[in-house]
Amino acid sequence: MTEGILYDMVHYGHSNQLRQAKAMGDYLIVGVHTDEEISKHKGPPVFTQEERYKMVRAIKWVDEIVEGAPYVTTLETLDKYNCDSCVHGDDITLTVDGKDTYEEVKREGRYRECKRTQGVSTTDLVGRMLLMTKAHHSNMDNAYYQQHTDDFGKGPKGNSPWTGVSQFLQTSQKIIQFASGKEPQPGDTIIYVAGAFDLFHIGHVDFLEMVYKQAEKPYVIVGLHFDQEVNRYKGKNYPIMNIHERTLSVLACRYVSEVVIGAPYAVGKDLIDHFKVDLVCHGKTEVFPDKDESDPYAEPKKRGIFRVIDSGNNLTTDDIVQRIIENRMPQECCYVLSCSYSLKVPSHQNATSMTTVA
Repeated sequence: MTEGILYDMVHYGHSNQLRQAKAMGDYLIVGVHTDEEISKHKGPPVFTQEERYKMVRAIKWVDEIVEGAPYVTTLETLDKYNCDSCVHGDDITLTVDGKDTYEEVKREGRYRECKRTQGVSTTDLVGRMLLMTKAHHSNMDNAYYQQHTDDFGKGPKGNSPWTGVSQFLQTSQKIIQFASGKEPQPGDTIIYVAGAFDLFHIGHVDFLEMVYKQAEKPYVIVGLHFDQEVNRYKGKNYPIMNIHERTLSVLACRYVSEVVIGAPYAVGKDLIDHFKVDLVCHGKTEVFPDKDESDPYAEPKKRGIFRVIDSGNNLTTDDIVQRIIENRMPQECCYVLSCSYSLKVPSHQNATSMTTVA
């Protein structure tokens, strides 16, 4: 295994790096830095170290984590956790005094790289939260949306009318890489939940973990609402991530078996029957009415299969945005979202040991 990851705001780009790292070996260990280490080298993190530990554990390609991993990866660290090599993205990570954090392991040939995921970064997400205007969410019939449709693919600066940022180009291959590919088996309890799951965070993880624990053999399906639907009931500048980005974020969670992309807001008869849903769950957050003012959970309530889940975590996307605003570095007007992690694979049982730091 190996160490050194700033995993502060975890997004699908980080998950994709972990997926690539796991593909290089058999057992993946992720080292996650403490708040103190991150603050020293990068700036104050948005999430606490305990929150980051739990977030990384929830990513389905992670076999084990090392809490409080050192910021500089050394041969001693790799050997301590029986790691053959350490993995990092194709960028340079420096300490506060400008030293390459992987200099030693690179020199000894125990360093490997994975590709960065195009179209997303922590800085990009922070910029979305800070720079989006309330006007970017508008009706699909307006001139801006039409212009976006006409210009799509003609240049690198095309923006989504729903998120106001560079549009992430989803592919079927990317979904296949993230999806479990497992279908419900006889005896499984099929559980359905729905929502925006925007800026997938520790509050979502705690909720999905509790949902997962509702049955002995759970098969959890997450219905993700389209961007315009999320904006209808959440307003403001939401969603921050578009539907394609949110899909990958949710698929990376170990408690999720399947995702319905663009699920209907109302959990109706057709959806329940189609997926053979046994249980429909919702958190303790407010349930907004449908467009016709009806209860979107009327059908599962009528069938007696609706359950309110108390995860014990009240963190919301609004709270995260507020944390970022409070965390701003005033001189440069930028925000540090530390995402430090290390992935390691022990060499026992002929496994290929590795460490990844994103």
